Amino acid sequence: MNKQSSGTALITGASTGIGAVYADRLARRGYDLILVARDQKRLEERAAQLRNETGVSVEVLKADLTDKAVLQAVEQRLRSDERISVLINNAGMAAKGTLIEADVDELETMIQLNVVAVTRLAKAAATNFVAQGRGIIVNVASVLALAPELLNGSYSGSKAYVLNLSQSLHNEIGNLGVQIQAVLPGATRTEIWERSGMAATDLPAEMLMEVDEMVDAALAGLDRGELVTIPSLPDAADWHAFNSARLHLGPNLSRDHAAARYKTAPLAARQSA
Repeated sequence: MNKQSSGTALITGASTGIGAVYADRLARRGYDLILVARDQKRLEERAAQLRNETGVSVEVLKADLTDKAVLQAVEQRLRSDERISVLINNAGMAAKGTLIEADVDELETMIQLNVVAVTRLAKAAATNFVAQGRGIIVNVASVLALAPELLNGSYSGSKAYVLNLSQSLHNEIGNLGVQIQAVLPGATRTEIWERSGMAATDLPAEMLMEVDEMVDAALAGLDRGELVTIPSLPDAADWHAFNSARLHLGPNLSRDHAAARYKTAPLAARQSA
């Protein structure tokens, strides 16, 4: 990505944190912006600052992406506006506690935002970008997509979905001029902690990355053409080994007979023999 390829970037969750930093970085790369979030005041402040500092065009779009009618309006914009060449699919929320402890309505809202909205926006952008023969879709997931044992399983499951969606979408349209990237941040210093009732300060300092550094690393991964970027992972070979092991399972995941180990006598039958 560079100024020669600039167009318009639509960024969700753009008022604070990861989305706000993406807005800053893309504006400085010459992209006009459409900033999407629920907080009108913060969006306007961010837009004014970026217009003043970079000279790009910045449009503000107040939207609660858990509201289906509002989500569909953003989808329509992504699908029909040929100026849009980048989607930063960033809006998301977390939930604290175990499944048994959690408020199921809060979990449903989280799934609506982290899964349903991400899917619908990705589809709308992909439809537009394939027709244009160019475009970039960045889906912000989490390292918890790879670690379901940690924290809230519903949250990590929603982020695993984002990773799977990104890998599948790359397989579908990656050869049609559309670049797909899944970004898997570790713990990052943003407001998501407080909003979910957790405290980032409870984490060891060596686990918590500043948001500017995280986004800069993610953009470096995008520039490298990475499908999956894990900003904190020291050795990319570890991810490639993990993914290779997953792909190695492929030929044996669906066969015409059960594996031999499932054809031995049940334990109870062997004990009574």
